[in-house]
Amino acid sequence: MSKLQKILVRARRQVFSEMVGNNPSIFHGEGYDFIELREYMAGDDIRHIDWNITAKMQKPFIKIFREERELNVVLVSILNGSVHFGSQKFKQESIAEVAALLGYSTLKNGDLLSSYIFTDKMVAHEKPTKKLFMVQKSVQDILEFDALGAQLDFKLLADTLFWRLKRKSLILMIGDFFEIPNFRLLARKHEVVCVIVRDRLEENPPEMGFASLLDPQSGATLEGDFNASSIKAYAQKVAAHDHALFEKLRSDGIRFTKVYTDASAAVALRRLFEGR
Repeated sequence: MSKLQKILVRARRQVFSEMVGNNPSIFHGEGYDFIELREYMAGDDIRHIDWNITAKMQKPFIKIFREERELNVVLVSILNGSVHFGSQKFKQESIAEVAALLGYSTLKNGDLLSSYIFTDKMVAHEKPTKKLFMVQKSVQDILEFDALGAQLDFKLLADTLFWRLKRKSLILMIGDFFEIPNFRLLARKHEVVCVIVRDRLEENPPEMGFASLLDPQSGATLEGDFNASSIKAYAQKVAAHDHALFEKLRSDGIRFTKVYTDASAAVALRRLFEGR
């Protein structure tokens, strides 16, 4: 099986076997969901009277409903050069796995799904649909994209989505977020959720001695002695960055989770959406 097929098969199995699907906090169906029966009270809508129960009980009962609306779910994959990295598999592949899980979860729950790929420009866009093929197309686009050297522009991303998305949407951002975005204005108009994809090696690298490293985003070469002291300083810098990132997302009212390339994305996503 190809990498694409493996990701799709695994994601479909996880979603449709209830590992990820049916997240009531974000995925709702269209129409009305029946909750319970109770006795009629003055001011209740008489159109909701259950006449069969009323006849049996000899007093009026009404049906209580919870209104549920079809969601517009937007998958946004952020594929700058730094996602071309991984100790066991590239972050780009993990982003594709997350997109597959979220895509199938959306369609399983009867919601509209659209997708985007961004770097420092809008690379790809798939219009809203409820067809399963949409997930395959989105995942394939992510896997086939050449991320090496790709730059990132969070302002362009936020501005583009703000003006393109007319209907209130659930926007699911997937990237490594080594830059801190400003999604405050976008989050006021839509619900924004960030999935931070990382490799453990880039957060806590081992001692390497003298080495030459290549930045997959800028193409710059960094040479130096990566001893215990420099590695510790680097790890502290990453931790400080993530602390600032998390505080910014919280202040903008954005939920988030972190998914590592060697861990189960399904588990992290389930905790994120069920913990709301």
